[in-house]
Amino acid sequence: MDLILPEDKPVQPHPEPHNFFIWGATMSGKSYFSSFFPHPLSLNTDGNADQGTTPAVQIRNVRGTDGRLEVSAIEMLDSVVTQLQAGQTTFQTVIVDVIDDICVMIEDAICINAGVQALSDIPYGKGYALFNTILQRFVINLKALPMDVIYVSREISVTDESTGSTQLKPSLKTKYYNIVNGNCDLVIHTQKFGTETYTREVTDRRAAYKPENITNKRVRQLLESCRNMFPVNTK
Repeated sequence: MDLILPEDKPVQPHPEPHNFFIWGATMSGKSYFSSFFPHPLSLNTDGNADQGTTPAVQIRNVRGTDGRLEVSAIEMLDSVVTQLQAGQTTFQTVIVDVIDDICVMIEDAICINAGVQALSDIPYGKGYALFNTILQRFVINLKALPMDVIYVSREISVTDESTGSTQLKPSLKTKYYNIVNGNCDLVIHTQKFGTETYTREVTDRRAAYKPENITNKRVRQLLESCRNMFPVNTK
C-alpha cells in the first residue's frame, strides 16, 4: 500500500462520538438503551441474548472433556473483529455486553493455556503483559471500525470507611477501565428508580458535543435522552 501524506495545513475538526461506555446496576436499562442504536450486533456474555431482539454472538470459553480449551473467547473475539473488518455486513453498531465478563474470559483463557490458576502465576509478569496486549488490541481494532461501539459494564458501590460516603462506579477493574475508557468518547450512567423510572446521564466526555455534530438521526435522538449530553442552550 502506498501511503499518501496529507497536505501541510490545518484541518477542520469533526467532533462526533462513536465509542461509548455505558454502565449501571442490573436491569437499569443498559442493554435496552444500547439495542436502539443503528443495526446493532451484541457480543453477549451473560446468557440473556435470547431475551432481547438484538442479533448476538455468545462469547465464552469452550472446554473439552479433558479440560483443555477447544475454542477460546479470544479466538471468538478475533473472528468477530476479522469479519467486521472485511466490511461485508450491514451491522452499524457493536455492543460488548458486558466488558467485565470479556476481561474475565480473556484472563481465564490465558490461564488455562498456561496451566496456571492466575495471571500472577505466570513468571516475569508475562501473563499480565499478554492480557494487556490482547485487551488493547481488541479495543483498538473495534475503534478502527467504521461503526459505533458500545461497552456495557455493571455497577458497584464503594464506601469510604473514613467518611461513610458511598460512591457508585463501574464494576470494571480500574486498570482495565482505563484501557477501555481511554478509547471512548462518552461515558453514560443508567439508573432505575422504582419500577418504571429510568434515567441516563453523561458522566464524562471527550469533547463538548453539539446536536449538529451527531450526523445519525437515531443516535442523536438517543443521546438527547441523556441528561448532561448537550448544553441547555443548544436544545
